[in-house]
Amino acid sequence: MDDPLLVLVHSPLTGAQAWAPTAEALRSLGHVVAVPDLQPAFESEGPFYPAAAAQVAEGLRDYAMHESAVLIAHSGAGSLLPAVAEAVPRTAAAVFVDALLPHPGQSWFDTAPAELGDHLRQVAGGDLLPKWSDWFPPDAIEDLLPDAEVREQFTAHLPRIPLAYFEETAPAAPAWPPGPCAYVRLSEAYLTQAQEAEDKGWPVTDLNTDHLAIVTQPEKVARILSALLRELV
Repeated sequence: MDDPLLVLVHSPLTGAQAWAPTAEALRSLGHVVAVPDLQPAFESEGPFYPAAAAQVAEGLRDYAMHESAVLIAHSGAGSLLPAVAEAVPRTAAAVFVDALLPHPGQSWFDTAPAELGDHLRQVAGGDLLPKWSDWFPPDAIEDLLPDAEVREQFTAHLPRIPLAYFEETAPAAPAWPPGPCAYVRLSEAYLTQAQEAEDKGWPVTDLNTDHLAIVTQPEKVARILSALLRELV
């Protein structure tokens, strides 16, 4: 197999910017990396899963020379990977980085704690949710991004996502998974997902950092991913 194209799939809540530091670190290790922007898919009226998958496929048109691709999802992007893999048939493997696992046949609200779902419905402004940083008290984001300049730049570019996306049922995924999968846990918030991945027999790596380590510790995350990819493909 050729060296695979690494496709960094961002959470709809953070935008492609979240992967930028880790993408640069992976490139410095010799990997070819694409970071498609999913945001236009969430500016449509839906359905959002196939729109996001099509957006990824469109973003990879300049990488047609690569025969295989590895999808690497962060956070909420994990639930999109079955749809993305269907739209990108050369997908050979998938890695979840502090990410949700796929939940075909269920909506995001179906899988989230009821209190969080109720809170988000209450704070939605019209049809759009607040920026992800506004879901939490200010000190929570400060803890994740202690550098004020980095924090300001990150939060300034966070999108507002339609409430309808969280209500949309994830499509069936009969062809999932497309190949070997792995999980990289960054924070305690994703202990359950990491355990589920381990129960599936996937290799699981625990970094014990924080959810935005892809922004604040990109070199560390990139080294882990690079080593893991050698095992997967």
